Amino acid sequence: MTAAAGAAAGVALDDVVRHADALLGVASTPDYPQALNGLQVANSGRVRGIAAAVDFSLRTIDGAIAAHADLLVVHHGMFWSGSQPIRGPAYERLRLLIASDVAVYAAHLPLDRHPTLGNNVLLARALELEPAGGFARHADIFVGVRGECDEATAALVVRADAFARQHGGSARATPVAPGRRTRRWAICTGAGASADTLREAAESGVDTLLVGEGPHWTAVEAEEAGLVIVYAGHYATETLGVRALAEHLSGMFGVPWTFVEAPTGL
Repeated sequence: MTAAAGAAAGVALDDVVRHADALLGVASTPDYPQALNGLQVANSGRVRGIAAAVDFSLRTIDGAIAAHADLLVVHHGMFWSGSQPIRGPAYERLRLLIASDVAVYAAHLPLDRHPTLGNNVLLARALELEPAGGFARHADIFVGVRGECDEATAALVVRADAFARQHGGSARATPVAPGRRTRRWAICTGAGASADTLREAAESGVDTLLVGEGPHWTAVEAEEAGLVIVYAGHYATETLGVRALAEHLSGMFGVPWTFVEAPTGL
């Protein structure tokens, strides 16, 4: 069978799911109940194309269908808003999946923390930073990364903003004093600014914290603690992991992949 014929025939969905589960350590990674990591909706059993997206939504389902993908890999899966009646938009999403034979696979903290495919390690490298340890403890794991450098904090903010703008957003930072330098940094993508991460930053001597987003009070607390927080966008900071996972699965199983860009502005 030629490579083209193999791609047309596709691969077994079960094989793709087993590989992804093992690669990401889905069974052993603690997460929030609504994450429901792994296969969330099955299809008829074959994968001929993969679409990756940050969020499960009508936009990303439509994008997967347009790309002729029958597996949609997302970071935020179907159940983030909790239990709800299958009607209105919830019904339309499920109807489209079944009508188009599209399976859904979700990976939240297992993807955030992955040492090579994870959102945090990839964001660090996109910002020209080299991770040296873990950050943002959740149960018995570290979700984020941390490291050391010696560069102008303002330059780091500029790079974060340029990255965010590639995905329909922008980066904002708490006040940066003229001449301030970053020597110890940490990253926690998504909703990364919290009481826990600010406390962990203080305990580990972090002077610059890069996150997706956080509540207003974190900016107030950070300034008074001598910490700069760079808010680079929840959506933008979590585009990297699903892209890397889809690319990996594409190479492993010989099926094409695409990324469905659907920025939220947040």
